[in-house]
Amino acid sequence: MRVIGIDPGLTRCGIGVVDVGADRRATLVHVDVVRTPPEMALEERLLLVGAGIDAVIAEFAPQQLALERVFAQLNVSTVMGTAQASGVAMFVAAQRGISVTLHTPTEVKLAITGYGGADKKQVGAMVARVLGLSEAPKPADAADACALAICGAWKGASSLPSRSRTGSEQAPVRPSPLTPAQEAWRSAEKSAGARRLNL
Repeated sequence: MRVIGIDPGLTRCGIGVVDVGADRRATLVHVDVVRTPPEMALEERLLLVGAGIDAVIAEFAPQQLALERVFAQLNVSTVMGTAQASGVAMFVAAQRGISVTLHTPTEVKLAITGYGGADKKQVGAMVARVLGLSEAPKPADAADACALAICGAWKGASSLPSRSRTGSEQAPVRPSPLTPAQEAWRSAEKSAGARRLNL
């Protein structure tokens, strides 16, 4: 499964593309950051962000886009820019016929590190470890995008049907034993689902 992760932003928009196999091993395909200058008109900045995302999708053909869910912050201008960049990413994905999944920062941290309160340094270190890199992609926006892609892939990979050599669909491949971070994420997902059912 190939997933593109987007860490939305106007000044820096992180983009990471990863491949995840049936055994949940992840490999880095592409990582980049789209940058736009603050002095540029807003519509032109959004155009650059959209064009950058679209170019990566066109070149690497991901099956899914994993995007950070936007939350309200004290800095209204920052959250507005993040929300606008998120909208552009979803628009591009819809044009390309790619499904979009939204993930909270806590969900991503839990998936990657096994701890929902992990800091950026810890997330970056685990991204490097999961992808088999000597160091985390830089800047942090790039590492965050890769973390989103990994989270989205781990969440969606088990639901994808495999194909036999004849081309017919088969039941999803049973994954190999999960890493501690993956186990923690799956447990949190089950707990959240149980709480919703009890409401």
